[in-house]
Amino acid sequence: MNQGQVKELLLQSLQHERGGIEVYQTALQCVVDVGLQHEFQKYLEQTQNHERILLNVLAQLELDPEEPSPGRSVVKMLGESLVGAMQTALRTGTPEAAQLVACECVLLAETKDHADWELISKCAEHATGKQKQVLLDAAEEVEDQEDEHLYHTKGWCRELWLRSLGLKAVLPPPEERHHVTTAIGAARAEQASERMR
Repeated sequence: MNQGQVKELLLQSLQHERGGIEVYQTALQCVVDVGLQHEFQKYLEQTQNHERILLNVLAQLELDPEEPSPGRSVVKMLGESLVGAMQTALRTGTPEAAQLVACECVLLAETKDHADWELISKCAEHATGKQKQVLLDAAEEVEDQEDEHLYHTKGWCRELWLRSLGLKAVLPPPEERHHVTTAIGAARAEQASERMR
């Protein structure tokens, strides 16, 4: 396993969690649906904990959490762009439109976040010694939450878009109602939403 790339993944993941905190803080300013507000507030608190977990991982692996890298700079720019998009939506659109933009920005952020934690889990599978245990412990603590963030946010985006189109929406989405944490569960929830329409 390429240890330089493992370090890069961990540094980018930390940067992404930090950006995710800002994304959620901004998204909460855009949200008008009370159910989505509760969901995003919970995810903000979990994301703050994920940052702490990654700081602990880096400390245990004796890596500098502030070490710069080109990839880390790009991740920071992407997070800032998502925050900027939401701020623009708040200034220029209706509250409902800003909420939809916020939901989409969170979905984009959570897609990267989910991928990062899947990769950390894969690294744990192939690591040895202390590194293996440190990465396994972190991934086990975070992965189910990341699954929930991704699949529930996707459901919220779908249903909010349907409502904005004047079509029947199921809110909160079935992904949330059924506490979905797997791709199969998300597919079933989406099918359930079609039956509920």
